[in-house]
Amino acid sequence: MTRGTMARAGARVMAGFDGHVANAHAKRLIREFHVQSFILFKRNVDTPEQVADLVRELQGLALDAGYARPLLIAIDQEGGRVQRLRAPWTVWPPIRKVGDLGTETLARDMAKALAHELKACGIALDFAPVMDVDTNPSNPIIGDRSFGRDPEVVARLGAAFIEALQEAGIAACAKHFPGHGDTDTDSHLSLPVIEHSRSRLDSVELVPFRRAIAKDVATVMTAHILVKELDEKVPATLSPSVVGTLLRDELGYRGVVVADDLEMKAVSAHWPYAQSAVLAARAGCDILPVCEHEDAQVEVIESLVRAEESGELRRKDIDDAVLRIERLIDRYASPYAPPDPKAARAAAGTFEARALAAQIGGVSL
Repeated sequence: MTRGTMARAGARVMAGFDGHVANAHAKRLIREFHVQSFILFKRNVDTPEQVADLVRELQGLALDAGYARPLLIAIDQEGGRVQRLRAPWTVWPPIRKVGDLGTETLARDMAKALAHELKACGIALDFAPVMDVDTNPSNPIIGDRSFGRDPEVVARLGAAFIEALQEAGIAACAKHFPGHGDTDTDSHLSLPVIEHSRSRLDSVELVPFRRAIAKDVATVMTAHILVKELDEKVPATLSPSVVGTLLRDELGYRGVVVADDLEMKAVSAHWPYAQSAVLAARAGCDILPVCEHEDAQVEVIESLVRAEESGELRRKDIDDAVLRIERLIDRYASPYAPPDPKAARAAAGTFEARALAAQIGGVSL
């Protein structure tokens, strides 16, 4: 095992950790395993000052470890049920409220205000917006996280959100490819199955993703769903037919592909971490999030090292993936400027942002 091999493996992994400061394991991931990306959850968040200090600490550890680039710090900040930053930050209504109002101006304004809060904390990647079309009322995981039930509405408003978020300096993510909207199963718990024909996928599920790609969306997140028309054996995250053939070759996407969390039961209940990580990398996923367990994170990194050394993963494919990640960091996280805790506090929950959230939500401020 060489330092270069470990660095290439670490560049592919996005890790979560516990605590309001960098714990011992997070420090080890940087110093020993060269992990390039971290994702923050509610468990990492207290105040704006604390989040800014945490990002400064992580970035300082990377600098001390000799990293050539800043870390990529990510978060899920969609609005509604999925927003890790809550009061005193702006508490956003579900994105469905934007869809119900149907105006691109509100989608853009929300994205800009949201980006202002994230950027002040040193966060560079927001796993938003959801580009799934909410066609199944029994869907337990998408629902009002989607702009709506009309693929054209989702495409139009999602594209406006993506464009504004990225113009404000935060990388966006179109999720969950190729479309998680028409499932009745939560992929955190089990593997959903989609039975639609290719013509149905083209006319509904893929419409918003085509528009997101046309807007040069920085990242696309795969879904842990089995789309039988595309691959009868493995879920989208692990499928070369979905990621390589459909997303890359047919739709022409050239940005960073992020797998959904490999610890979710839709994948982890069927494939060991070491196997799913290599399968996802072979399918064409660039970043492989492992969001909770320390042993799983180490297992994934070591499996990527072994796969490179054995030739199971081609060096060219590895280099291409790392280059896409580096370009993402260069565009959205470089040059690194340490977040100012006072500025993070000032940016959180401004009157203008709260008024906008109230307008979208149809409530009084």
